[in-house]
Amino acid sequence: MATPLGNLERVSWDGIKDSKGSAEAIPFLLNTVAWGDAATARAALQDLRERICQFGFVVEQATAATVPFLWELAELPQVTCRVQIIQLLRDIAEARQWERTAAAYPKLLNRRENWVGWEREARQAVRDHRGTLKHLLAEPDTELVRVTAELATTLAD
Repeated sequence: MATPLGNLERVSWDGIKDSKGSAEAIPFLLNTVAWGDAATARAALQDLRERICQFGFVVEQATAATVPFLWELAELPQVTCRVQIIQLLRDIAEARQWERTAAAYPKLLNRRENWVGWEREARQAVRDHRGTLKHLLAEPDTELVRVTAELATTLAD
């Protein structure tokens, strides 16, 4: 495998937004998840979660761009919070907050921000990497296997 997170610079993070504004902090957070000790990695992942999937169901413009890197981290045995990464991916795959809101309030679709599109792109980004599931389901960590099976069920719908 190539250097973990080696493609981060291919994304123009400062040109897209997360829940706090510019998404330029996301590469730092991803690297901290990858290389930090357990407490540091978990705190970075929590910050990342708040930026790309607030409340566990509100995705942002930067979510779809972040998903491939989450999949990458989930595969790395040295990452200490892989279970929480898979749970975040499941939350993103289940996110339909903006679609449901737009169904009730169609004027939402006329806004400059494309929340419904961002949500669909984020869900698709999770689906695009579902080939990783087979590898994760074969891991010795039973908790990781359990949450991966939950994600697989979500993606089967």
